[in-house]
Amino acid sequence: MPIHESTLGFAAPLPASLSMGVIGNCAFSALVDQQARIVWCCLPRFDSPPVFNALLEPGEDASAFGIEIENLASSRQWYEPNTAVLRTQLFDTNGHGLEITDFAPRFFSRSRYFRPTCIVRRIRPIAGAPRIRVNLELRYDWGVDAPEVTRGSNHLRFVGDAQTLRLSTDVPVSYVLDKTPFLLTREHNFLLGADESLETGLGDTARLFEQETISYWKKWSQRLAVPLEWQDVVIRAAITLKLSLFEETGAIVAAMTTSVPEAPDSQRTWDYRYCWLRDAFFVVRALNSLSEVGTMEDYLRWLSNVVAGSKGAHIQPLYGIGLERELPESFIDHLQGFRGMGPVRQGNQAQEHFQHDVYGNIVLGAAQAFHDQRLLHRAGQAEFEHLEAVGEQAIRVYGQPDAGMWELRTRARVHTSSALMSWAACDRLAKIAHVLGLTERTAYWQEHAVRMRDEILAKSWSEERQAFAESFGGRDLDASVLLMAEVGFIDPRDARFVATVEAMEKSLCDGPYMRRYEAADDFGKPETAFNICTFWRIDALARIGRIDEARAIFEAMLAVRNHLGLLSEDTHPVTGEMWGNFPQTYSMVGLINAAMRLSAPWDSQI
Repeated sequence: MPIHESTLGFAAPLPASLSMGVIGNCAFSALVDQQARIVWCCLPRFDSPPVFNALLEPGEDASAFGIEIENLASSRQWYEPNTAVLRTQLFDTNGHGLEITDFAPRFFSRSRYFRPTCIVRRIRPIAGAPRIRVNLELRYDWGVDAPEVTRGSNHLRFVGDAQTLRLSTDVPVSYVLDKTPFLLTREHNFLLGADESLETGLGDTARLFEQETISYWKKWSQRLAVPLEWQDVVIRAAITLKLSLFEETGAIVAAMTTSVPEAPDSQRTWDYRYCWLRDAFFVVRALNSLSEVGTMEDYLRWLSNVVAGSKGAHIQPLYGIGLERELPESFIDHLQGFRGMGPVRQGNQAQEHFQHDVYGNIVLGAAQAFHDQRLLHRAGQAEFEHLEAVGEQAIRVYGQPDAGMWELRTRARVHTSSALMSWAACDRLAKIAHVLGLTERTAYWQEHAVRMRDEILAKSWSEERQAFAESFGGRDLDASVLLMAEVGFIDPRDARFVATVEAMEKSLCDGPYMRRYEAADDFGKPETAFNICTFWRIDALARIGRIDEARAIFEAMLAVRNHLGLLSEDTHPVTGEMWGNFPQTYSMVGLINAAMRLSAPWDSQI
């Protein structure tokens, strides 16, 4: 990345953008911009307050961790292939340069996965002896709490009211504290994490962690059943989805950020650092398609606790990653927001919603566990009984108004997508009962599935629009109806489904991009396209035989990814810029699903 207005001294930080990489280890994550500045990191969990908040605070009060080069001229950034280890190179105007390697350790050790709350930063000169400085500003409690800093011979402690972090480094501690520039003539290391002493030398520890972490990710990627085409796209998406797993409990976060707006100055800012049962199902399904079933097994641990805690009654659309039910939404008023566009929110009001598609998403997310003989813990009779309670709730809420999957805050309707997922719950329960040899239960669930299917086909069809509408008796169009084909509800070549796709292309599409719905919502009409909807369109086009068009739209979506192959939630149809929380699991799922659907088969080449 060229620096067009390089000036003497140390360059100002880059403006906030989604041209970032993500590092993590299934316990936490951090976002690193193109100049190797860590601009977002929540510790010790995804949903904790950030210790680095510059993504949402463009002013002088931002907290970040920069490794800066004097007279910056250019930078380049990439992932070590098939890993979550990020490398950034910075060069000055004289051609001197350094390389920064960033990662969070993850590997198998002592009969379990080692995933400490620890960021490792390794720096080395690659050309000449560049002059650099370490610019570290760390804050707690959303930037309010400036920690007391204490020093040792090779470490700094950041002591807060509720948390203490330690930076171990072989850079002179005085240089770090005072932001003193120095010549980089050899390798240096930084380990930022728990307030604990290292058991071995810093350099040896950092090198071992890097070697083992690279080895872990390469072996993990090696086992993926990737398509022939777009392998790099799929592997990067799969690693990103894996990084969204909070392995301690099995929850999967929808994204790693809060409050990146869906569109410029829209106030559509939400906290996505929680586990939506809908989003998690799509993540599990995408990884399963690559034969990566371990994430599903982890997620089912978390999901089974959600189901057990509901006792057959209402289940929320989302929970905290530690099974928290209460996620009160509040504003962080002292943070300006992404590019100064607030508000910044913590928590999510959607936990209060009634979103009736949740029950179908639970059953769909668990269904493979009853059929897949590879699993360490295959589901059986006991698990089926718990799922039946979820199915009964799907029957009870079927045909009742709800907020819908787009979480509308001021209106309720009988949403087609919610009814569709009630059908999916009954349909999959019938299939599971059949596998378990439960004849009476098979018939019971089939009867409900048939009844719902007939009613959905009749009540969601709009003669006026010649399409399936977003609600029973409605006329507005909604991209979520495209899931009818994906979940096996309707033959995609059915004339009604084909007509629905064509109607949506006329009303919801801006070129290759697709919006969620055409009706105004709580904030007016959406300005940006919702990426997963574009991927649903790609899937639908492929299923109905319009392969060339589907491939062209997929290539358009590949073009709007950032330089590292990552996507956020939304794309602006005019500028092509990414908006919304980042990286968005829905969007990364779409990359995998589209590649798997459209790729030429392996036997066409080998």
